[in-house]
Amino acid sequence: MTNDDMDKTPVIAIFDVGKTNKKLFLFDEHYKLLYEQTAKFTETKDEDGFPCDNLENIRLSVFNSLKKIFREKDIAVKSINFATYGASFVYIDKAGLPLTPLYNYLKPFPEELQTKFYDTYGDKEHLALETCSPVLGSLNSGMQLYRLKKEKPEIFKKIRHALHLPQYLSFILSGQAYSELTSIGCHTRLWNFKKNQYHDWVAKEGLQKKLAPVVPSDTVVPSTFEKKDFILGVGLHDSSAALIPYLLNFKEPFVLLSTGTWCISLNPFNEMPLTTHELEQDCLCYLSYDGKPVKAARLFAGDEHEQQVKRIAGHFNKKTALYKTVNYNAETIGKLTKTNPLQMKGNKRPVMKGSEFAKRELSSFADYEEAYHQLMLDLIDLQVVSTSLVIKGTEVKRIFVDGGFSKNIIYMNLLASVFPAMEIFAASIAQATSIGAALAIHQHWNSQPLPSDIIELKYYSAKHERINKE
Repeated sequence: MTNDDMDKTPVIAIFDVGKTNKKLFLFDEHYKLLYEQTAKFTETKDEDGFPCDNLENIRLSVFNSLKKIFREKDIAVKSINFATYGASFVYIDKAGLPLTPLYNYLKPFPEELQTKFYDTYGDKEHLALETCSPVLGSLNSGMQLYRLKKEKPEIFKKIRHALHLPQYLSFILSGQAYSELTSIGCHTRLWNFKKNQYHDWVAKEGLQKKLAPVVPSDTVVPSTFEKKDFILGVGLHDSSAALIPYLLNFKEPFVLLSTGTWCISLNPFNEMPLTTHELEQDCLCYLSYDGKPVKAARLFAGDEHEQQVKRIAGHFNKKTALYKTVNYNAETIGKLTKTNPLQMKGNKRPVMKGSEFAKRELSSFADYEEAYHQLMLDLIDLQVVSTSLVIKGTEVKRIFVDGGFSKNIIYMNLLASVFPAMEIFAASIAQATSIGAALAIHQHWNSQPLPSDIIELKYYSAKHERINKE
């Protein structure tokens, strides 16, 4: 370290690349946020006219942002890492240049090709169980690589490495290509969770030779930019990165209920293999940053909440955002549950078909507040089934809720009431994904001990009493 650097604040730069927002964060050694930059890029289209992220714009943004921060006089960039959405491959040639657009994981997968795949490699259910990946079309990124081989063999032959997006962004700085466990383990259909290696079909199709060497998530490589040396991480899948702060701060078994468009219940302490029933209920497994399976159950509750809130607002001629001001009313809940008791039929009830609320006549409710309470009851009715799928058979006694619903008093109180034996916490950690990506390589760049105060908790009891905890 030069004398000049000794006067500067050591920082880590994290690029958090989502489908909507692309962000850059700078954290100091105490994980205090020093800088934030947000960018939105206009989508482009692939050769079939399907929308996709503009890979070149993302690449240029990384370089331009780094040029700016490396010139700052009061900070010293010690490390850089990436956390991005999963299920997207970048195919690079021998020169390290992309061969195709960054295909969108929402792009429909050809039925004929999918049929051919299963005719060759066997039963859908069996493969889903071994790879812990429901049949999700292009969202299974391994199937994207299979498709490229079958539909564009001339491009497939030119591929030197197929890199998931986090590892590609690391590659453009280091020139070193790696595959990383959290990216391989996010419903790619590439990984055999039972054998802890690539599935047999990957080798049989000749895909493995296109995949870079597998390394642990805390792998770093020395790199240089603007004549400055730093430590570079190999990147992580964003959902797995967001779990890291919780794994490092809490040793007792817990479930993290991450709420947004999807409400995903993540249980890092469930080592039981996926069952056919769980797969049918939209369960899957991720790989954690330390290479262990994380059983997860997905529920499209955030999207349904958004749609039904609009319907309620339209019916009662109210503003859509009014729900944010509705307080929990125990009398209203008592009245509604007496008329429409919660089903909560354990793991026998399908959760994929949506809640009952979409079928309800809004004219049967006295006002906006009553209708909204019923919506939340119906969503919780599904949530308890979904979350129970990953809790069953484990010693979990705590549920941490982060994301949008963690700020919803009605949701949190109802969740406490349907899990009376659990400790229910609304958890708040700003930039959880980015901090997780920084924590993954903490030992390589940070001279301070791991932080123990970056997660703020609010406790909800089954009696609907709320107690603040730090």
